Amino acid sequence: MIPNSTQYLDADPAGIAAAADLLRQGLLVAFPTETVYGLGGDARNGEAVAAIYAAKGRPSFNPLIAHVASVEAAKRYVEWSDNAEQLAAAFWPGPLTLVLPLRAGHGVSSLVTAGLETLAVRVPAHPTARALLSAVDGPVAAPSANPSGRISPTTAAHVRAGLDGRIAAVLDDGPCSVGLESTIVGLAGSPALLRPGGVALEQIETVLGTRLAHHKPGDLLTAPGQLLSHYAPDAPVRLNATERRGDELLLGFGSVDCDRNLSARGDLIEAAANLFAYLHELDGTGRPIAVSPIPSEGVGAAINDRLRRAAAPRNS
Repeated sequence: MIPNSTQYLDADPAGIAAAADLLRQGLLVAFPTETVYGLGGDARNGEAVAAIYAAKGRPSFNPLIAHVASVEAAKRYVEWSDNAEQLAAAFWPGPLTLVLPLRAGHGVSSLVTAGLETLAVRVPAHPTARALLSAVDGPVAAPSANPSGRISPTTAAHVRAGLDGRIAAVLDDGPCSVGLESTIVGLAGSPALLRPGGVALEQIETVLGTRLAHHKPGDLLTAPGQLLSHYAPDAPVRLNATERRGDELLLGFGSVDCDRNLSARGDLIEAAANLFAYLHELDGTGRPIAVSPIPSEGVGAAINDRLRRAAAPRNS
């Protein structure tokens, strides 16, 4: 959903309530955290998450951080652990993101996780962000509120310069205090530093009483801020298909006879929202997958990037 114009809301109770209502409608709202301004969309709404990529011009589907209001809220979406409890007690609210296994019935869009079985989750310290998240009462996916490749925004004016007219609203509460992205720690296995940031590695290791593994080139990528990690179907994938061959299932786009349609009306935002879920579904049949041509304009470029990697030859 793309608004006709961007509202600029004060960070008072009326502005926060208005911003929360827009998020619940599936629209995008930029809001302050202690690190940078985030471009928020309902993490449970695939089309809202797809609209984040479209608004930013983000070139590919990376995992996004889900922002929540409290530890209790985080536990609705991820499998909690003793390590998570220790780190949350020490550093939440604050600039620390934890990557944990998704729990059953989480309801988070697979576009947030880039098809992975883990979720990056954070409780920000900024009081306006926490008030907004409490009002939404759900996870808000929020990368930095700037066009992809541009400098991260630490004021509402920075957001206006890059995204005015492309998002529903900006919740303005002055400059961010930290201005450095959150540290990301993976807790799906042995604790690992996935991205350095606003909480020092040494502080984290002191709390856990152990050294953290470090992400190395060639390792599986599991978090925002790293190179893209792609869900690779077990089945072979053929792109730009206009018909089925042999035993193939056809993942369609637009007006086409197919087994699953990313968007029958040819809407790239809807297609992006459905992409990971439909690939998983078709892959579960064990049959080869053919995919209709997807236009490379707008978010279609990201869809095609994801599909090319899904179709790439894999090592045996």
